[in-house]
Amino acid sequence: MTLCNMSIEIAYRSATVRDAAQLAEMNRCLIRDEGHRNSMDIAQLTERMTNWLAGDYSAVLFEGNGVGVGYALFRPESDHVYVRQFYVKDVFRRRGIGRAAIGWLWKNRWTESDRLRIDVLVSNVIGQEFWHSVGFREYCITMEAANAQSPIP
Repeated sequence: MTLCNMSIEIAYRSATVRDAAQLAEMNRCLIRDEGHRNSMDIAQLTERMTNWLAGDYSAVLFEGNGVGVGYALFRPESDHVYVRQFYVKDVFRRRGIGRAAIGWLWKNRWTESDRLRIDVLVSNVIGQEFWHSVGFREYCITMEAANAQSPIP
């Protein structure tokens, strides 16, 4: 039986700063998968994740058979929960893990708010499709422009 066909039971646990390296590695994959232009290396991503977890952010790891299959990084705001990062490893996608995680998080971690916000890159069509499928709708559009002398495309 291939990995994609295997049934997997997901457990959820709060991440701590000790999990920063594992989360940073998944964050590196998220950056690649969504086409983000973030150029941080794994050491920088680990340091950033450590700082977030030591500060205002919380994270929940999704684990199957003791192995990390995904995570959510978020923080409460005054009128919503801001989901900064949400990731499921590609080999575990399209199996209901992300949808189940959203449901678990609403019930167990996001109980103080009735609203979530997440940023999705315009070019990340697959991500947009997922978020639409779990009930998200566009709220605002963030736009940017590069200075004519800037090397940013």
